[in-house]
Amino acid sequence: MMETELTRKLKIEYPIIQAPMAGGPTTPELVAAVSNAGALGSLGAGYLSPEQIRNAVREIRQETDRPFGVNLFVPEQPASTEADIAEMNLYLNKYRVKLGIATNPAIPKFAESFEEQVQVLLEENVSVFSFTFGIPPQNILQSMKQKGIFVIGTATTVDEAIALETAGVDAIVAQGSEAGGHRGSFLNSRADARIGTMALVPQIVDHVKIPVIASGGIMDGRGLVASLALGASAVQMGTAFLASVESGAHPVYKQKIISSNEASTEVTSYYSGKAARGILTEFMEDMRFYERPVPAYPIQNALTRDIRQAASKARNPEYMSLWAGQGLRLARDCTAKEIVKQTVDQAYRLINNVGKLRN
Repeated sequence: MMETELTRKLKIEYPIIQAPMAGGPTTPELVAAVSNAGALGSLGAGYLSPEQIRNAVREIRQETDRPFGVNLFVPEQPASTEADIAEMNLYLNKYRVKLGIATNPAIPKFAESFEEQVQVLLEENVSVFSFTFGIPPQNILQSMKQKGIFVIGTATTVDEAIALETAGVDAIVAQGSEAGGHRGSFLNSRADARIGTMALVPQIVDHVKIPVIASGGIMDGRGLVASLALGASAVQMGTAFLASVESGAHPVYKQKIISSNEASTEVTSYYSGKAARGILTEFMEDMRFYERPVPAYPIQNALTRDIRQAASKARNPEYMSLWAGQGLRLARDCTAKEIVKQTVDQAYRLINNVGKLRN
């Protein structure tokens, strides 16, 4: 056991949360394997329909009787003009031609109904509800509380953490700039607040009274011990699990994770309209020449979906969104259980070694 305030509240053995990576990596198998290993598995359900969420939750429950979380994206009102959307859709045709798919497709629906997704989580009475991109309405947070569901929000600044605590969440993920995938920023007027994990975590810890979960670049026991030393009550690890056996990431994506290094990632908004860290691709490089405004999330995300899906089918990573954090050189292609065990074992060794420094 490695007990913290958060492990006691979540009833888990180890202060490790597998990040809820939406878009396929967090299969029910991965979520269940992490929870069975004594950590907290998390389903990234932001892009799933309510029925898909229900089915996934039930699949996870068939494989584990331990707590796990489900993550959703708080909806935003994108302020993009029809002209910007049409212009982008037209521009993306050149990539569609390269991939051999239809040009000028009808613009798909931008996002699933957040209210309907939330309703499924309430009906299924999940252990943990986490969210990104803002703060849900108070009535939703109250409904979660009434059900005894533990609520976790995401912050990239101290001000965002304070806002989340004021709203009544139970814990906060402090997402450093090293983190892979979408930035959880929601208060900053700039596109993205890029404060590193080591600077962000202790500042948030000093300004809130609820448990803080360190996230961003944490890949092993060293990151876990460092985060606990900074005052975090747990860590959230995403890239560490991306290449795992149970991960649903595309085989080409997994290979890119294993073969890339700490200098391979960049933050881009070209795939989704929201800042996100991923491995640099031809698509990201080429889109730098696009001179008009990029439609906001989730519009741009919907516009590029056919391109990303076609690239996936063609096993062409250069047009896929390869979200990854800066610690990706430390990723391993083993089972989720082994990743949790290796992280915990290394952390125990480090704690023992640090204890000896007093002599």
